[in-house]
Amino acid sequence: MYLSVIGVTPLGDHTLMLEFENREKRVFDMSPYFDTGRFSELRDPLLFRSVAVKYDSIEWPNRLDLDPEFLYEKSVAVSG
Repeated sequence: MYLSVIGVTPLGDHTLMLEFENREKRVFDMSPYFDTGRFSELRDPLLFRSVAVKYDSIEWPNRLDLDPEFLYEKSVAVSG
């Protein structure tokens, strides 16, 4: 199932609170990807916090983005 990201909030521990079009909220941890290519740039707290929803997913000003299906699959549902 393909769900678009409709909201993103960067959290203090290199995680992102994501909201999908079905209104489900999930937490995605970026830290495991910091050693992968240009994603190391996101160790910069200012850059990390500049994430925004773009089209149906998320993107940073340095043009890094992630597939919404990947975000959903690798994130953890928020209970409650």
